Amino acid sequence: MQTIETDVIVIGAGPAGLCLARALDGSGLRVAVLERETEASLRAPKFDGREIALTQRSVRLLRELGVWSRLPPDECHPLCEAHVFDAGAREPLKVGGGDEPLGWLVPNHAIRAAVFDAVSVSQDVELHAGVRIAAVEADTTDARVRLEDGRSFAARLIVAADGRFSETRRHLGISARMHDFGRAMLVCRVTHERPHDDTAWEWFDRGQTLARLPLGRATPSGCQSSVVLTLPGAQMRDLQAMDDAAFAGEIARRFHGRLGAVSDPGERHVYPLVGAWATRFAGTRVALLGDAAVGMHPVTAHGFNLGLLGVERLAAELRDAAATRADPGDPVRLARYERGHRFATAPLHLATRGIVALFTDDRAPIRALRAGVLRASAGFPPFRQLLAAFLSDRPRAGLPGNHRITALRAASEQGDGRPGRADRW
Repeated sequence: MQTIETDVIVIGAGPAGLCLARALDGSGLRVAVLERETEASLRAPKFDGREIALTQRSVRLLRELGVWSRLPPDECHPLCEAHVFDAGAREPLKVGGGDEPLGWLVPNHAIRAAVFDAVSVSQDVELHAGVRIAAVEADTTDARVRLEDGRSFAARLIVAADGRFSETRRHLGISARMHDFGRAMLVCRVTHERPHDDTAWEWFDRGQTLARLPLGRATPSGCQSSVVLTLPGAQMRDLQAMDDAAFAGEIARRFHGRLGAVSDPGERHVYPLVGAWATRFAGTRVALLGDAAVGMHPVTAHGFNLGLLGVERLAAELRDAAATRADPGDPVRLARYERGHRFATAPLHLATRGIVALFTDDRAPIRALRAGVLRASAGFPPFRQLLAAFLSDRPRAGLPGNHRITALRAASEQGDGRPGRADRW
């Protein structure tokens, strides 16, 4: 059967994998993207209930990649402030409220469609959709993927971007520490009576965690928000079984009336809460990206933002390799990517685990502790400013910026104005 030679194979056409492919366009590297879903479902993904909180840094990268301009303007909602509530504290911890939004809320399906649209016009990216992988192998010479239909691909680097339950990671013998939080997450859009003021709520209550994500402008019928509720499995099944009227009333009750009357609930989507942390982010001619490397609990809303941070870092390494006609699978470069991305993501991954443990434990001493933490934090402005910078993820020293991708793209341009092609191995 035919063997297709390329430079980089990306397995997984989710937002992280496609953003990397887009970031490499024009570098001189040929990229093949392999995806199980059909091209039709990638081109027009269905609404899945998830609203992605994009930091300002992530928005800048999406602008650089030509993705942000492809998003429908009415699907991009500013997140100006965040309030953190706890059942044992009288007042919430308030973060943000400055001149610049903390970030933007964008539906996951809209991001997926916009990234696909950007990749579809990329000259150096070939998408192979509706395919199933039979085997993945890599050694010091090259990396190979065999499909169930008999076709094979050979490249100098494989990027696993196929999610937190990555089959590619398993094929290559890279383990991951999976953490089942023992709860399920329900997401649903609702209309509510009281204004949301472009403010997100994170509410840690006894036996549940609630979030409200503000969407759109107020209408005569009220405001629209996305409600996120985490519960144990049995309670979640009872909630799913309710009709719309009963469900709307239950949501109003769980928010203790702070939303006012709740109506017009949309489709309810439920997801298991499972975190993942790969023991290695890179290996022989392989790199892990997105949830295949770090699968986050949604409480800090940084999952896709960390994926984009990995895109920045890995794309910078690969574009630099292309510009100098070096091997994109060079172990030194991959080790540098792994060290940098692990250093950047480990603190947030560990902090998220700690936050979940602290704020979902309903024992009396722990409830008193977290109420005290929130009271102390609310009265300490420097902490709130630090938290605002953390939530918006403004660029910090030591992390690659978008200018890096721009500069490397310029460096790869040849005299005729067309991207140069990296030497084959």
